[in-house]
Amino acid sequence: MDHISRKDFLNKMGLLGAGTFLWPQTQDSPKNFSPLPTSGVTIDTIKPKETIFEYIKRKHGSFNLTAYQKIIGAANEFKEGDASLGVAAKDIISRERARQLLGNTSISELDHQSVYTDDLYRLIKETTKESTSIGNWTLTELKEFTLIKDEGEIKAIMPELTSDCIGCLVKLMTNEELIGVGQKVFNPLENSKIGSKGYLSARVQPNSPTDNPEDIIWQVFNAWSYAVGDLVLGTNPVSSEVESVAKIEQTLFDVLKVFGLEKTMSNCVLSHIDVQAEVEKIQPGTTGIWFQSLAGTVNANRTFDLSIEKMHNHVKNRTGLYGLYAETGQGADFTNGHGAGFDMVLHESRKYGFLRALDLQFKEQNVDTQKPWVHVNDVAGFIGPEVFKSKEQLVRCCLEDIVMGKLHGLTIGLDVCSTLHMDVSLDDLDWCIDQIMPANPAYLMALPTKNDPMLSYLTTSFSDHVRVRAKFGYKINDAMWQFFKDIEIIDHKGQPTANFGNPTWVYFKYCQAKGDQRDYYEIKKEGENSIERIRQRGVPISEGFGEHIWNLEPELEKQVRWLYEDAKKSLWSNMTDTFIKTIPAAIPIITSSKDRQDYVYHPESGEKLTSEAISVLTDLKAKWKNNVPDIQFIISDGLNPLALMDDGHLLPYLSKLKKQLTNKDYSVNKENIIIKHGRVRAGYACGEILYGEDQKSSINKAIVHIIGERPGSGHHNFSAYLTAAPRSSWSQPGMIDHNITKVVSGISDTSLTPDRATEQTLTILDRLFTVI
Repeated sequence: MDHISRKDFLNKMGLLGAGTFLWPQTQDSPKNFSPLPTSGVTIDTIKPKETIFEYIKRKHGSFNLTAYQKIIGAANEFKEGDASLGVAAKDIISRERARQLLGNTSISELDHQSVYTDDLYRLIKETTKESTSIGNWTLTELKEFTLIKDEGEIKAIMPELTSDCIGCLVKLMTNEELIGVGQKVFNPLENSKIGSKGYLSARVQPNSPTDNPEDIIWQVFNAWSYAVGDLVLGTNPVSSEVESVAKIEQTLFDVLKVFGLEKTMSNCVLSHIDVQAEVEKIQPGTTGIWFQSLAGTVNANRTFDLSIEKMHNHVKNRTGLYGLYAETGQGADFTNGHGAGFDMVLHESRKYGFLRALDLQFKEQNVDTQKPWVHVNDVAGFIGPEVFKSKEQLVRCCLEDIVMGKLHGLTIGLDVCSTLHMDVSLDDLDWCIDQIMPANPAYLMALPTKNDPMLSYLTTSFSDHVRVRAKFGYKINDAMWQFFKDIEIIDHKGQPTANFGNPTWVYFKYCQAKGDQRDYYEIKKEGENSIERIRQRGVPISEGFGEHIWNLEPELEKQVRWLYEDAKKSLWSNMTDTFIKTIPAAIPIITSSKDRQDYVYHPESGEKLTSEAISVLTDLKAKWKNNVPDIQFIISDGLNPLALMDDGHLLPYLSKLKKQLTNKDYSVNKENIIIKHGRVRAGYACGEILYGEDQKSSINKAIVHIIGERPGSGHHNFSAYLTAAPRSSWSQPGMIDHNITKVVSGISDTSLTPDRATEQTLTILDRLFTVI
C-alpha cells in the first residue's frame, strides 16, 4: 500500500474517494530536530542544605522573582515548552542542583512565595488547608513520606498541599517513584469503581467529521461490542452552535436511556460550557456531565472565554449525578501566549487546583446527597512538538500529571496521545501506554482505531483497552461489566463471546430494547448498511480482531498505517508557487518561520509576520483609503498544504463563498492574502494591520482565515476561522484571539463539502455581524 493514491485508498477502504491526490514538492520528516538554541538556566555550585531562597539571596543580594521561577523550572525534566519559556535547565548538572535546592526548601517557604500571583492562585490558597502539621517539612521529606507511607496517611495531608507544592514535589521524583505513588493513591467516583485501584475505565470518543448522529451512535455500539466504555460518551463537536450540540447530546442521551444506563454513565458534548448550559435549557436533563477546558492562570482562562466567577455560577446550576468533566494539558497556557514566566508543570498543577476548588464547591452544595461526579482528563501530547516531542517526554508528562491529579484528590484519566507532527509513531505510542499504565490512571480515551477521524491525532483504540486490560489485569466499572454480560458480549465466566467485536449485535440489542420484534438477520443487514454509509463518510468502524482479541483486524490495521504515512507526507509538503498562481488576486506574504521545520516545531514563528509582510499589508490598507471592506480573506498552508491544493477543495469554497457574501451585500476585498507558514494567529495579526488605527469605531470588520488542518484523516481537510470585531478592538494589539473566533472545520471534497461548508460559513458570519 506504500504507493497507492489517496483516491484509490479512500475507495478501497470505503472512505469516499473523490479527488485526485497531488504529491507536490515533499521532504521526509526530519529526525532529531533540536529545540530553539537557548542558553538555558545555569545553577552554580550550591552549599550543603542550601534552600532556593538562600541561594537567590547569595547570588542576587535579595529575593528575585525571575530567578525563583527559573530555578523551579530548571528542576523539571527537559521539555521543549520550558526551553521556549526560558526556564529549562542548561544541562543535567544544573537540573540536579535545582532539584537539590528545591528539596532543601520547606513547604511553608514555598507556600509563602508564589511564582505568579493572580485570583486563581488566591482561590487555590483559600481552598487549601493551612499546612500547620507539615509546613516545616522540606520537599525531600515530603517526597520520602509519599513514597513510604500508605494511602490513608497520604490522604490525611493532601488537603494541606497547595498546587505549587504538589507541582514541585513531582519534579523531585523519578518515573519509577511517580508510578509508586500512582499505585497507592486513588479517588474513585461516588458509588462506582471508576478511579479505584485495579480499574481502568474508558471515555468513548465517538467523533464525526460532520457531526453526523449515525457516525456517533455507531461508534458507541462499536465500543460496547469490545466491552469498552463505562465512564462517559464524550463527543468533540465540529460545530459548537447550540442547535448542533443539542442534536448530539440528544443522540448520546437516548442510547443511554434505551439501555437504562443513564444512571450508570454519562454523556457529554465537549463544546464550551456556556453552550452546554444553553442546551440544558432547551432540552432539560439531556446534557449529562458538563465539560470545560481549564487553564492555569486567569489570563490563560480568558482564552477559553472563562472566568472563576463563571465556573462558580455553572457549578451552582449543576444538580443530579453528574457534575463537571475538565480537560487540561501541559503546554496549553504557553502555546496560547500565557506562559507568565513559570514552567508547564506548575501551570498544569494549578489547573488541578482550580478543579479541586470547584469539586469542593460541589461537596458543599451536596452535603446531604451524593456529590456529582467530577473528573479530569489530561490530554498529554495533543498540542504538538513545541511543548514536547519525544516518546520519553510523553511518558514523563503523563506520569507527572497522574500523580499531581491524584494528590489533588481528583479522579484523573489520560489521553495518551500524539499529534502527527510529533516524533512519536504508532508503535511508539504502544510503548508509551505500557510505560504509563502501571501508574493506574482512572481512564483512557477509546476510539475504533488509534486515529481520530475528526481531530486527526493518535490516541488509544478499543483494541488498546482490551490489550491493556489483559496485560495489566485491569477491570472496568462493575455495573457496566454486568451490562456487557446482559447483552451477551461477555459470558458468565467473564470471557468474550462469539458476539465480541460485532457492533451489529449491539445494535440488535438496542433495537430489542426499543421493542423491535425483527429477527437478528434482518436487523444485522440494516446495521451493515449503516456501517457502510459511515465508512463512506470517513469514520472507521472496527469489526472482529486479529490473531488475538486485542489486535485490530488486519485490513483495518493497514488503513491506520496508511493514514499515518499520508499524514507525514501532508505535513512536510510545501504550498507551491504554481498553486498560488491559481488563486485569484493572490497577495503572497510569509511569517517569520525560517522553513517548514521551523514552522512545525516552533509554532510561535508561524504567528509573527515579517517586516516585509507588514509592509505589503500596510500598502494594501493604503489602497483602500476610506473604502475598507467588511471581510478580508486570508489563506494559510497550515499543517497540511495538500488540504488546499487538492482538486475540488479551496477554490470551489473560496469562489462560491465570496459570490454569496457579495450577493448578501457584504463588501469583500477581491484580493486574497496568501500566507506561507501561517498559523491561526497570523490571521489576527493581519486583521490588526488592516482594520486597526480607528480606536473609536464600532463598525464590525471580519477576516475569513482558511488554513490546512492537522493531517491524519486521509481527507486533507481545511478549516475556516471566522473572526468579526469592531475596528476599535482590532486597534488593540493582542485583543483579538481564539475566544471570539468561530470555526468551520473538516472541509474537503470527501468530508464537509465546500458547498455545505459555504452555507455554514454564511450562517455564522451573519450571526457574528449581528451579535457583535
